This record gives sequence, C-alpha cells and structure tokens, in this order.
Amino acid sequence: MSLVSRFLESNGLPTVIIGAGIDIVEHCGVARYLHSDFPLGNPCGKPYDRGMQLSIISMAVALLRTAKTANTSERTPYVWSEDNSWRDDYARIDDSNREELRLHGERRRQQQAADKAAGKSRAAMIADAI
Repeated sequence: MSLVSRFLESNGLPTVIIGAGIDIVEHCGVARYLHSDFPLGNPCGKPYDRGMQLSIISMAVALLRTAKTANTSERTPYVWSEDNSWRDDYARIDDSNREELRLHGERRRQQQAADKAAGKSRAAMIADAI
C-alpha cells in the first residue's frame, strides 16, 4: 500500500496510510501515516470495537486535512492490551506450538484443495477454516 500511496500522491491524489508496521511504512516514505501499535492486520482497531475504529478513521481523515509537510506520521493513543502481552505470542513459533501450527497448516491446505476441487474461485478465510 505504501508504494500505491506514493504513486497516487505523485499524481496529485492525497493519501493517508493507517498501519501497524511503522518501520516498513516510514521506510517507504509515504506522505501521511497514522500508526496503531496493534498486531498486524488490525490497524483500525480491535474487531467489533466500532468506537475505536471510528475514532481511528476520524484521526486519519484529520491527518489528511492537516498535514502540512511530506512524511508526516502520527500515532493513535490506543493500546491493544494494557500489558502488551500480545507481543509475546504474536507470530511465535517454538516447541510449545510447533505441532499445533503444523496441523493447522495441513488442515488449511486440505481446505484449500477441497475449495479448488469444488470450483470455488476463492478459498475460505483462514479464520473460517479453523
């Protein structure tokens, strides 16, 4: 998305990126970036937390309106959890979960093969295949 944003900006279309990967997005040099310190895939807030999501979207629109210079970054005031314990388990692979993840991957591959055999043009979402 960062590269798309840069292309659009170079063609006169203002953009703002909302994301959770600050190092990647800032390295790409987008014009406006709103950072949420959340697990990847959740830049607009916790699932089903409409108040948080609306607030983050409102912050992004405000940033789009008020940023005066290129490479403007701001952070949302929200935290995913008070103790940030999600960081300890996020994308962790070790002996405690290796077999569970292997089995999950195998089930996912089986589901994808079944979806393909059934003629589906798109596989089920990962969360749906669990």
